[in-house]
Amino acid sequence: MTETSNLKLKRNLTSLVEFSHAINSSFDLEFILNNVLLTCLGKFLSIKGLIALSEDGKYVIKNSKGLSNSTIDKFPVLPDDHDPLSNNKLKNFMESSNLSAAEKIVSSDGDIGIVCLGEKLNKTDYTEDDLEFLKTILNISATAIQNSIRINQLQSVNRELDSRIQRLSSLFELSKEFGLFAESSKVAKLLVFSLLGQFLVSKFAIITFEDDEIHILDSKFDKKTLGEEIKHCDCKHITSSLNTEDVKSEYPALCKMGVNIIVPMELQGKTKGVILLGARINNQPYSESDIEFIYSVGSLAIISLENKRLFTEELEKRKLEEELDLAREIQQNLLPQKLPEFENFEVAALNMSSKQVGGDYYDVINLDGNRFCTAIADVSGKGAPASLLMANIQAFLQVICRDGFNLEQSTGLINDLISANTSDGRFITFFWSVINDHTREMTYVNAGHNPPLLIRNGEITKLKKGGIILGVMETTIPYISEKIQLQKDDVIILFTDGISEAMNTRGEEYSDEKLEKKAISLTGYPAKEILTKIKSDVSVFSEGAPQSDDITLVVIKAI
Repeated sequence: MTETSNLKLKRNLTSLVEFSHAINSSFDLEFILNNVLLTCLGKFLSIKGLIALSEDGKYVIKNSKGLSNSTIDKFPVLPDDHDPLSNNKLKNFMESSNLSAAEKIVSSDGDIGIVCLGEKLNKTDYTEDDLEFLKTILNISATAIQNSIRINQLQSVNRELDSRIQRLSSLFELSKEFGLFAESSKVAKLLVFSLLGQFLVSKFAIITFEDDEIHILDSKFDKKTLGEEIKHCDCKHITSSLNTEDVKSEYPALCKMGVNIIVPMELQGKTKGVILLGARINNQPYSESDIEFIYSVGSLAIISLENKRLFTEELEKRKLEEELDLAREIQQNLLPQKLPEFENFEVAALNMSSKQVGGDYYDVINLDGNRFCTAIADVSGKGAPASLLMANIQAFLQVICRDGFNLEQSTGLINDLISANTSDGRFITFFWSVINDHTREMTYVNAGHNPPLLIRNGEITKLKKGGIILGVMETTIPYISEKIQLQKDDVIILFTDGISEAMNTRGEEYSDEKLEKKAISLTGYPAKEILTKIKSDVSVFSEGAPQSDDITLVVIKAI
């Protein structure tokens, strides 16, 4: 090797060491690329060149010298999964741009970029030694470039993590704040302030849906116009966030008003409201993480609003339950608290409401030393309306029984009173009788009620005589009564259809036939045991199925 060659080699080694120190002294990618390109241009006496790095699946120019913007714009799309140097598009670009040499930047991860250099000032071609030296420079550069890219990526990830941590902290604080407010207006204000602070929006709207109603809690858009557009747009069915392009294509009217994004406020998979936001003051677009944050804040807000609604409903429910408990207590006091005792008759009775208050009624009223009145009634429907009519029947009956009365005429009077005081189609089935304790004579009238069963010597007689049910129309055809001479061991079963129509889990009814068969088998028992055994038989038949109707049962036995 000649002395000149040795000197040249030493200079090259020295320059490579200095170059390595220089590019590894910084993690700034722009600084590194600038040094790499300037070193290459200086070494080969070229006045132009470029460095392109792999980014998002293609090569992108990151640094250039001596090339016009128009030339840079013509740089071809080169996929980074193929050898760029063999790509004809790159060859054509280099030829049109007077670029003479190209080499890949290769790191431990593979190809990460390319360097293209212009022709030399002395117009000589790049020799094999030149290209080998270029490869050496790029090999030294590859690690520095790769490290810089990774550090930039880590910094970007860290910035994103910091942003997410900050937003998580904000969400945590907001969750506590939302929990303090019970008024929807305050919840809306907190939601608005949190979004204004984060995104600097100038226009916004907070809208909630409740059943078929739309509530605009707060808005910087024209409320009247917005309300009409929301109805037409049917925003209740928006289940995912919509960016600017989505709003423009799907809801042009809202876009025209200045709405840039729409974010649903969902609860258990159901859209309970929407957040509409206009453009940001700094004109920055909303990123995916921005929309995620808005969605999270909206979820906190709608949960707070829903909790407030549920709390209000719970208070109203408790108040109603308290009132119903009081009504139940009053209703139970309208029924006989203790049944009178008679010389020749045993009487047992039972009343079970399917709800807190019911529409069944029974009474046993001692008229004088010889006679007593028994009555049973069933008001159509259940619950509070039925219980009010039941109270009317009880009041009418108590008043009528204090005066000398005739069963037929009194039944007509009760029917007229009920007809005059009901307007919603409700009616009452009613049966009552007067029994003489000494003579055992019974007179009864049946106003459309389930015929009571008179059981004598194993046979049943149904007590049907009377007239129409109460409350349908005024009395035009007089009610008729029937007298029966009762005998020792006769049993009379008065009941409402809650007994005969009691259902089991298979949808089968207890039925009149089953009741009659059971009643005949029990006539040898005292009245109280007959009642208990019928109740037990109905319960066993129902097999734990919920009670669907009020149950009332009265048993009278001649002794």
